[in-house]
Amino acid sequence: MMSTDVLVVGGGAAGLSAAAEAASCGARVTVLESDLQLGGQLIKQTHKFFGSKDEYAGTRGYKIADILLDEIRSAGDRVEVHTNVTVTGYYPENGTITAMRGEEEYFRVSAKKVIVATGAQERLIPFPNNDLPGVYGAGAVQTLMNVYGVVPGKRVLMVGAGNIGLIVSYQLMQAGVQVAAVVEAMPKVGGYWVHAAKIRRLGVPIYLRYSIKEALGSQVVEGAIIQEVDDRCSGIGNEKEIDCDIICMAVGLSPTVELCWQAGCQMKYVPHLCGYVPLRDRTMRTSHKDIWVAGDASGIEEASAAMVEGRIAGLSAAMSLGFKGDPGKLDEYWSRLGHLRAGEVGEKIRAGISQVMVDGWEE
Repeated sequence: MMSTDVLVVGGGAAGLSAAAEAASCGARVTVLESDLQLGGQLIKQTHKFFGSKDEYAGTRGYKIADILLDEIRSAGDRVEVHTNVTVTGYYPENGTITAMRGEEEYFRVSAKKVIVATGAQERLIPFPNNDLPGVYGAGAVQTLMNVYGVVPGKRVLMVGAGNIGLIVSYQLMQAGVQVAAVVEAMPKVGGYWVHAAKIRRLGVPIYLRYSIKEALGSQVVEGAIIQEVDDRCSGIGNEKEIDCDIICMAVGLSPTVELCWQAGCQMKYVPHLCGYVPLRDRTMRTSHKDIWVAGDASGIEEASAAMVEGRIAGLSAAMSLGFKGDPGKLDEYWSRLGHLRAGEVGEKIRAGISQVMVDGWEE
């Protein structure tokens, strides 16, 4: 049995920020991360971030991961990190977390407070031959290219024109891979126009109101059929054949919230936040008195917002244990979140957050 003051499940943008903040208050923090290295999505992101200097605007994602890791290291032995560890369950009767290191070592963790920063999982859509080698999620493509330096193929069809689809398309082109086309079922591009403009200037067509109908090939992907769709994403004709050897799916993410379900947190399905998420108060605490949430596990959003939510959760969890922290920081962090969620781009997020925020909990 391992014991700690604050257990952070997930070592991505939100988890590292939460761990750093809790440790700065004096709490003993343990971080469990399923990947082989810390950083989550940050280590795959080679583009420069938007936002403000507080969220490292103008800095590339993998550099931000280094900054957070340096902050973790500066906390010394107050932060204990375990990678290649998958959390397998939460047991409400005694608050125990169970976990596996690799496939061999099973252990348990007793934590006074838990921060769920488990991120998200990629969505996929069904279509004929979607099990052929050559069909990838966008996250897998980013991992291959930006972590391991391996290009997935020679010519890619990108399905989805949100920020992830547009950014990964540009990164593919930077790596020398052709992007045959980007298809988007919605009537407009979902990501920032600056990302769309980059690939359009390089001659990549973006087909709105189109989706993939079928992957072509017998042993591997040898092409794809795309088709015009209606408001319900049903095919209505106007098919096109695309020459490609890779089909990259960037059709959205879903919050990874199994631990919250197991712990009995009050959950709500919010389309604006891309799935079921826990209700939370202004400290990011859930309905469970010992569990906080941050990052994509609380609703799909940009990494900049995940880092700020992690700060809120880490500070609040540590202070709930009696460690000294500055309550005024909460106002500062919420102000920063307000700036990140301002304007037309943040309208959807604001609408979703309003549905899951509570004033407080009855103990």
